[in-house]
Amino acid sequence: MSEPKGNQWKTLDKDLNRISQFEYAQNYVARPMVGLGVALAFIVIAALVAGLVFGSQPGSMIIVAAAALGAYMAINIGANDVANNMGPAVGAKALTMGGAIVIAALCESAGALLAGGDVVSTISKGIIDPSAMAETRIFIWAMMAALLSSALWVNLATWIGAPVSTTHSVVGGVMGAGIAAAGFGAVNWASMSAIAASWVISPLLGGLIAAGFLALIKAKIIYQDDKIAAARKWVPILVGIMMGAFAAYLAVKGLKRIVKIDIPTALLIGAGVGALAYVASAPLIRKQSEGLENRNKSLKTLFGLPLVISAALLSFAHGANDVANAVGPLAAIVHANEFGEFAGKVNIPQWVMIIGAFGISFGLLLFGPKLIRMVGSQITKLNPMRAYCVALSAAITVIIASWLGLPVSSTHIAVGGVFGVGFFREWHLERRARASNAKKPPEKRIAKEERRRRKLVRRSHFMTIIAAWVITVPAAALLSAVVFFMLTGLFH
Repeated sequence: MSEPKGNQWKTLDKDLNRISQFEYAQNYVARPMVGLGVALAFIVIAALVAGLVFGSQPGSMIIVAAAALGAYMAINIGANDVANNMGPAVGAKALTMGGAIVIAALCESAGALLAGGDVVSTISKGIIDPSAMAETRIFIWAMMAALLSSALWVNLATWIGAPVSTTHSVVGGVMGAGIAAAGFGAVNWASMSAIAASWVISPLLGGLIAAGFLALIKAKIIYQDDKIAAARKWVPILVGIMMGAFAAYLAVKGLKRIVKIDIPTALLIGAGVGALAYVASAPLIRKQSEGLENRNKSLKTLFGLPLVISAALLSFAHGANDVANAVGPLAAIVHANEFGEFAGKVNIPQWVMIIGAFGISFGLLLFGPKLIRMVGSQITKLNPMRAYCVALSAAITVIIASWLGLPVSSTHIAVGGVFGVGFFREWHLERRARASNAKKPPEKRIAKEERRRRKLVRRSHFMTIIAAWVITVPAAALLSAVVFFMLTGLFH
């Protein structure tokens, strides 16, 4: 057989190139399909577990369907909500993506299973009056609609790259189904007003606290002549504040299952833990700082470990606090089906909590990297000091909000902290540029228009996220009402 020549070589090269492009395209398509396949398998397993638990009991098929929806919701929480805890640490390069996913999966699951609440409000945040529901069957369809609509909304938000509050999605879903089932009079509008206020309060408070700590770090450490000596003094103080804040945060939010703790007691616990953390970290920081050069790059090393610890603690607290909210409608359906009645609060069966915990881990593993990158590096550039300020603001904001009795979203706080750090950097850069210009001759000054173009927060992401936050409750509510009418129409 003769060897190919001339144009035949070109044709062969083109054919080989097409084959390689086709294989690349196949691999590109196959990766998302694997994720979808594993997610679908988990949903099917959750449904099978529910079928085994309830066997041939009356209404068991409803429980099977609800368990599948609960698993779908948990996967979406893992894909979207967990990014807020791990994003800053990954963006600051204190953790690799793989390390962040492993730590988050373990801590979220531990938080849900060890410290998740035994009892959950089935009508999330008390926004619907249970007595307004005409009968148990209507209540079950309303909870099914709330589960499906909130999961679909979070799924859509993840797809467009917007970190949204899963708790607000559930609130919207419950409200929409409640209105469809019992009318506008069934809604507790006072509770809804407080939740709407939290849309503004959560990110503003988180942003202000994060910016405040960044200003402190710049003034007391970064702009000092001897940065390392300043770090030896201030980093243990900041570690003490962090550990104290997280101890109080977990006492208030994460230990409901073991013991109920009021705010003053939680603050005392926080003060004690903070003092111990300061005493323990001071010699470690001193040893770690030995031989470091007197520059900003050296400071990043000293904030690396505290940042990783804070991300792990945030994940544990999130698992303890938010998983129960997500599986609340599923627990309500199980209770209503088993006892033929519905209540404002019900116990969460262990198998329901397991679905929530494992679903979050699978969602994070399969679909979480997209939102982790968004929060960690695409809104503004983070380093360990800035990311540390974001994590610290999340814990402190929740404590302040609990003390004031305000319902807040952990998502809004964490992302608000990232925005706060970014906008503070913009303001600080502009202030320094103005001061520098004042010392320069007119021909060497940077024009005001040029300074305005130097944005450190990406405005497109900012607007997308704010828009998603504003429409989360109404969008989930509208979707839930449509799903409720479809379910009652199909199974009337």
